[in-house]
Amino acid sequence: MDQKKFTSTGFLRIFNATGFSFKGIKRAWTTEAAVRQEFMLALVLAPLAFVLAQSLGQVLAMLMSLFVVVITELLNTSIEYAIDRIGSERHDLSGASKDIASAAVFFSLCQVVVIWGCIIVYNLGWLSFPMI
Repeated sequence: MDQKKFTSTGFLRIFNATGFSFKGIKRAWTTEAAVRQEFMLALVLAPLAFVLAQSLGQVLAMLMSLFVVVITELLNTSIEYAIDRIGSERHDLSGASKDIASAAVFFSLCQVVVIWGCIIVYNLGWLSFPMI
């Protein structure tokens, strides 16, 4: 399916781009379980950031780490779609692309664990070095 070339400028361009973004989010949400799971994880953890954090910096670090997971999963999904668009036959480079994108999601989840873990442990008084 061909798309019409995007030629608007100014505010209309921003408005249209926002619509395309929401269209992409809807598509990812309806077709990818991992996107739904990570959105829900962010939705559940975001309010906890305000309870567990002791400073604005901590809240922002905790929330931004959740956004990174969602962003990375959306990029992973788009890479998977692009590879699947090329064809259904197995190819080493296609598999490697999907695996590398999946690794990016894994590392984004790891950084949530590290950031949240450090902040929680610090706020419990188990760490003695200064944090934000």
